[in-house]
Amino acid sequence: MTTTSERVAGSRARQASQRVSQSVFDGSRLRVVLLVDVYDGAQQQFLEAYEQLCNQVASVPGHVSDQLCQSIENPSQWLITSEWESAPPFLAWVNSEEHVEMVEPLHSCVRDTRSLRFHVVRETGGPAAAADQAARRLQTAPRIGDGVIRHALTFTVKPGSEEIVAKILADYASPEPHVDDTTRLCRTSLFMHGNRVVRAIEVRGDLLSALRHVSRQPEVRAVEEAINPYLEHDRDLNDPESARVFFTRAALPAVHHVTAEERQNPQAERYALYYPARPDRGMKLAELLARQDEAAADDPRSPVLRSTIFQRDDVVVRLIDVRGGIEAADPVQALGLSDAGQVAELTTLEDAAAGASASKDGRLARFLELARMDLVTDRRSPDA
Repeated sequence: MTTTSERVAGSRARQASQRVSQSVFDGSRLRVVLLVDVYDGAQQQFLEAYEQLCNQVASVPGHVSDQLCQSIENPSQWLITSEWESAPPFLAWVNSEEHVEMVEPLHSCVRDTRSLRFHVVRETGGPAAAADQAARRLQTAPRIGDGVIRHALTFTVKPGSEEIVAKILADYASPEPHVDDTTRLCRTSLFMHGNRVVRAIEVRGDLLSALRHVSRQPEVRAVEEAINPYLEHDRDLNDPESARVFFTRAALPAVHHVTAEERQNPQAERYALYYPARPDRGMKLAELLARQDEAAADDPRSPVLRSTIFQRDDVVVRLIDVRGGIEAADPVQALGLSDAGQVAELTTLEDAAAGASASKDGRLARFLELARMDLVTDRRSPDA
C-alpha cells in the first residue's frame, strides 16, 4: 500500500504549474546567502563561532556545502553561502529549536544579519557542468510572481485570554502603509484558532524593511505591549535579544502560493485554515496541500481563487480566497484534502472529529469546521 507521504515524495520531480509563483517543493537545489555585519574588533570571535556552527551544520541532512567570505573593502562585512539539496531540509533545520540554540553564540558579535534564499536555476562551468544539471535538479524555469511577498507570524496566548486578545488585536489604528519609495504594506489578515494567533502580511517591495517599519509604528508597539501579559511565552520587546528570539520562533514562512485568477474578484472572501500536523509531518502535509491547490487552480469550477500555505515544524496554515464564501464551497476543495485517510495520516483533525458522520462528505465537512480559523481583522492599504 502506498502512503500519502510516498505519493508526495514521488511527485517532486514534476515541474509546477505556471500559476504557482512561489514554492519550495519542486526539488531544486537551494542556495542560501547570509549577509553579516560584525561588530568592530569581534572578527576573531565571529570566526570561532562560525567554525563551531559549521561543524554542526555539516551533519544536518540535506546540507551540501558552505563558504565563509570576508569583504576585501570592509573587514566587518562577511558573507556566508550554503548549498542544500532542496529547500525543505533547509527550512526544517532553520526553523527548528536546534537552530535557534546553534546560532546563539553568533549574535553577541553580530550587529546585523540578512538571509536570502534562492533556487538554483542555471549553472555554468563547461560541458561537464551542463551534463550534470539534470542530476543536480536545477529549477527548470523561472517563476513569474505578482511582486507581492507573503509572510506570517504565529504565537500562542494563555488559555482563557482569547477574547481579550482578539479585541486588542482588532481595535487598533492601521500603520502607515508607505515604507519607502520601493516598499509598501498591502494587506494584513489576522486570525485565531483557539489560543493560536496567526498574522499574515502581504508586502510589495522589501519584506525586512516592511517588518522594521511596522515594528516602529506607535500604534503597533502599543498593541504588542498590550498583549504581552497574555502570551504563553514571555518576551521583552525593549530587549533586542528577547525580541529577536521571539520573532525567530514566531516566523511562519510561506512555502507555496498559487493563483487561479490574476485579478481581484469582488466575490472572493478570505479564510484561514489551521492544520495541526502529526509530529514530523508538517512539511509533508504542506506539500500535499500545495499539490492539491496546484491541481485545483487549473479547474475553472474550483471556488479557491488563491492559496498561500505557511508552514513551520508541525504548524501548517492555509490562507485562501474563496469565491462566494466557504459555506457554499465543496468541502474537499475548501479543505484541500481529498479523503479522510490523508487527514488521519498527516493531521490530528481526525482525533478531534471522533464521532463525526461516517459518510465521506460528512467527515470532510467536520474536518473543515475544525480547521477553520476565526477572523480577527483583515485590512488592505488604499492603493494595494
